[in-house]
Amino acid sequence: MTSRPTGVERHLGPDELIVSKTDLQGRITYANESFLRIGAFTEDQVIGQPHNLIRHPEMPRAVFKLLWDTVQSKQELFAYVVNLAADGAHYWVLAHVTPSFDAHGAVVGYHSNRRRPHPEALARIKPVYAEVLAEEARHSGARAATAAGAELLAQMVARSAGSYDEFVWSLEPQEVGAR
Repeated sequence: MTSRPTGVERHLGPDELIVSKTDLQGRITYANESFLRIGAFTEDQVIGQPHNLIRHPEMPRAVFKLLWDTVQSKQELFAYVVNLAADGAHYWVLAHVTPSFDAHGAVVGYHSNRRRPHPEALARIKPVYAEVLAEEARHSGARAATAAGAELLAQMVARSAGSYDEFVWSLEPQEVGAR
């Protein structure tokens, strides 16, 4: 199921949370009602499908490489992501992706919670992603494009923060009076 972007944007409610789970290969094993509603899917359309069925073409490959490298090393990751709905609409989220472990500590899948991102954070991440996408577009082949985008993203993060997590949280507006 491949849809083309329409330019229509959807927004999560302020207290809404999208939840999905995947197996080790990234196939969806669970999607909550918010995932289905905002993505314009039925449960039958997503269960067993690769999670990248919601990948928007304006989302840099480099961010997904970072995501997979991180969760496969048993770490969590927060990232801003633009997703594509079945009907071509798009929606931005702040994703928190973690590995799921069995009783013996083995990774058995992945869990993602997504919430509505702050508009100021989106205003700051969109130009970063546009620059990374432009770098990826200069390279032929997915592997070379991803590597070039990942290198540029790493350089951008290094200039503004110590780690990707610090970079993501630096995009969030600071509360007045917070120190």
